[in-house]
Amino acid sequence: MTRRATDNSKALDAFIAAKAEIDVMLERLKALSDDHFETHPDEINWGNVGTLEHYAGLLRQITESAFKEGEHAA
Repeated sequence: MTRRATDNSKALDAFIAAKAEIDVMLERLKALSDDHFETHPDEINWGNVGTLEHYAGLLRQITESAFKEGEHAA
């Protein structure tokens, strides 16, 4: 029995689209980080700290999943 070649062009297109979406989000986050998340040192408060800790936690979940670390480790 011979296998037919699978046309994965739709999957490839979807993959490239998802990657492009991630790239745009990363660029926006990098720009926001470079601008110190639109804060001024004299205006930093614990709310700003909590917000950044929340962002860090969400990004940690993503990076641990992507790199198979933490709870995603094999």
